Amino acid sequence: MKSMKNMKVLIAGGAGFLGSHLCDKFFANGCDVFCIDNFYTGHKRNIVHLINYSSKQFSVINFDIVDPYPYYKDDIDLILNFACPASPIHYQKDPIKTMQISVIGTMNLLKLATDTDARFLQASTSEVYGDPTPHPQPESYWGNVNPIGIRSCYDEGKRAAESLCFDYHRTYGTDIRVVRIFNTYGPRMAIDDGRVVSNFIVQALLGEDITIYGDGSQTRSFCYCDDLIDGIYRIAVRETEEGKFLTGPFNLGNEQEFTILELAEEVLKLTNSKSKIVRKALPQDDPQLRKPDMTKTKNIFSFEAKTPLKEGLSKTIDYFKEVLHT
Repeated sequence: MKSMKNMKVLIAGGAGFLGSHLCDKFFANGCDVFCIDNFYTGHKRNIVHLINYSSKQFSVINFDIVDPYPYYKDDIDLILNFACPASPIHYQKDPIKTMQISVIGTMNLLKLATDTDARFLQASTSEVYGDPTPHPQPESYWGNVNPIGIRSCYDEGKRAAESLCFDYHRTYGTDIRVVRIFNTYGPRMAIDDGRVVSNFIVQALLGEDITIYGDGSQTRSFCYCDDLIDGIYRIAVRETEEGKFLTGPFNLGNEQEFTILELAEEVLKLTNSKSKIVRKALPQDDPQLRKPDMTKTKNIFSFEAKTPLKEGLSKTIDYFKEVLHT
């Protein structure tokens, strides 16, 4: 690959939560960044600071990756595919569209990467493991996923996207990187995405009941967005020895594990909220355990999530305070 200052990076879903942070990261490192997004779940407020920056280094293209991508076919060095609704409320709103994005959209971008000899990084998810048996979950685990449930449009869509990545690698030699992202939180999360961190913070700030599904004993490993972006960057730009590929998949997240009840109690403390915790029935196919085995990613990329939960939650709470008062 070229030096960073000469690299042209296409970020699909670049106006979304993680995509916008990636735009910041590559922009700050001197890359020409092309943000493509149809704003289905992304938002211009996440990238307005880059749009207003007086530079040709950042471009926004309103585009749906389900359609073949017609631009910059000769000028791309790296493609990062983050173009998919990632919260249950959003991906279940139109499950057929979610599957199209994961399969047709990923295939379109893989074809573009192959045609332009660009490196391709696929944002996969810990949801490919379903409700897992091994704990923590290693990349070698094939998963326990309901293929016809209400979450399958996302879970199976991402599994199909991984399959496409490896088929393009085996068939055409496409330089792929697949990362399985575990629960991530931080500024620029959508206020209405239905994810547990944003739900709890918004409910606490508004004085509403904190909604826990089940008894709150289910676990998650929460990674602050800055840590995750650092990991993605390391994986995306790492060069390999001749004839070798760093295809992955690689788990990416925080090894520290918390129950949902512990998260709720921490949010209440940090917001000084008088909200009460109420319990509702668990949604279908909601996984009971979620924690990454980070051995592989640590060994190869020297990656480790460093932000304590309290610190990350405090920054996220400050963000939502600002959003709720604008």
